[in-house]
Amino acid sequence: MKKLLTFLFIALFSCSAEDETNTADAIYFNGNIYTAVDAQPKAGFVAVKGDRIIGVGETSEMIKFQGANTKKIDLNGKTLTPGFIESHAHIMGIGHNELNLDLLNTESYDEILEKVQIAAQNAAPGEWILGRGWHQSKWVNSTDTLIKGFPTHDRLSAVSPDNPVLIWHASGHAALANTKAMELAGVSSINMENQNQLDVEGGEIITDALGNPTGIFNERAMGVVGKVIPANDIARNTKALEMAIKACQRNGITSFHDAGATRESIDLFRSFKNNQQLGIRLYVMVTGFDATLVEEFLESGPTIDSTDHLLTIRSIKLNCDGALGSRGAWLLEPYSDRAGHTGMATLSMDYVADIATKGVDKGFQVCSHAIGDRANREILDRYESAFKAAPEKAKNHRFRIEHAQHISKEDIPRFAALGVIPAMQAIHMSSDRPWAIDRLGKERIEEGAYVWQKLLQSGAVVTNGTDAPVEPLNPIPSFYASVSRKTLKGQPAGGYEPEQKMTRQQALQSYTINAAFAAFEEQDKGSLEIGKLADFTIFDKDIMEVEESEILNAKVTTTVIGGKTVFE
Repeated sequence: MKKLLTFLFIALFSCSAEDETNTADAIYFNGNIYTAVDAQPKAGFVAVKGDRIIGVGETSEMIKFQGANTKKIDLNGKTLTPGFIESHAHIMGIGHNELNLDLLNTESYDEILEKVQIAAQNAAPGEWILGRGWHQSKWVNSTDTLIKGFPTHDRLSAVSPDNPVLIWHASGHAALANTKAMELAGVSSINMENQNQLDVEGGEIITDALGNPTGIFNERAMGVVGKVIPANDIARNTKALEMAIKACQRNGITSFHDAGATRESIDLFRSFKNNQQLGIRLYVMVTGFDATLVEEFLESGPTIDSTDHLLTIRSIKLNCDGALGSRGAWLLEPYSDRAGHTGMATLSMDYVADIATKGVDKGFQVCSHAIGDRANREILDRYESAFKAAPEKAKNHRFRIEHAQHISKEDIPRFAALGVIPAMQAIHMSSDRPWAIDRLGKERIEEGAYVWQKLLQSGAVVTNGTDAPVEPLNPIPSFYASVSRKTLKGQPAGGYEPEQKMTRQQALQSYTINAAFAAFEEQDKGSLEIGKLADFTIFDKDIMEVEESEILNAKVTTTVIGGKTVFE
């Protein structure tokens, strides 16, 4: 049978295309080709001319696109999908994470201290040591003293007495500083008599029973230490972006929604595009932390790259609450494991209402970070008011809530009803669910946490991603979490709240066509259809059919952007 198929492929390719205008530059065939289109979920081939798809169909139709110079790419049984779209991550954070200490896979405070100590021994006197990725809820057999659920700085200060250290929580919503860093920031036990110093709107400097800082700076309080860290220079930022682009390419990411870009980052993106160095399609959200920058963009209007489809800036990112891991997510009822504490808003709701209104008026999509159920409700309320105030302009707003991790059952149907997109990250369920139940309790977890299927069945468009560098950029673990509802160790056997699992088609669409829709780009990408951009991700395993446990073993073999192979 295999010999017969090979003979048929050779026979088909021995013919010339009847219409030279329809001659393909390349044809991909002999693999598992998934289109992300419900009406035609699989195809026998994909034909490409320039940067666009000109043919998708049954193997017998390939002859129509064959020319003397057509490159024939035999997939040899590998799996080709539309290019994966990372719908929420931080591209500069990914690059800088590769330049700084990577603490994502650490399993104890001791392991973190060892890495910091080595860095301190190799650092110049006074040089800052920065890192990210620790998560105390994931530490194995930890006996460390925790205050309000967090470690203290004492042991960190001991291993690096002369070099300031700031290491961010995996969520990016808390950070741990050593004594040297706190001294430079003007925060130490010596001056804690001035209690006003502890008051940070939208944040918290955690102290011990004596009122001394523990080293933990939660939410916006991180800026107290962050402001004394020397700014990255252009050379370092350039290196970080180069590394991040390569990371995207090797992980099969062809498009990337950057969730909160600064002025400096946007200038760098533009420079890379102008110099033909932007080897990824970027959809950029302007950071709401810079109100001046937001107003400038609202005044000038969106930047939509309808020619190269490489750099579009038409969204505003608002950070409205914290994370469950740091107990900063804003809840309707107190945390189950911290009495009387409901998290916090990290941004004024009046400001959210103002930007939502202006966004509708000026044609800007608003993307609001909301993890807790109160944050989600407050954001939906502000969005709804803005839509009602200008119904004609709001017809195609595609406003988003980033994460939408824990939603009150009353608010779940409001996403579809209002046309608000829940931009979610399935990998957060896999990483967080084992300890998130301690934060929320069983009832809240089951009713409204990571409720992908409830949202999909209500008619909402759910997207997927990793929130990298909060989680690794690799989309395979997030795809696995989407369809299994398990940790990456395969637990529990049936998955957490299994009725909320996505089908594999839904999971594929959440990473492709849904993500394209969330960026107003579904006419150009997100599925294998004639006329769309030739962006493909090729895997060594059939992620749509292999045993569930085998999904995590899949690897990206090839990444194609605009018909050009950028990773192999």
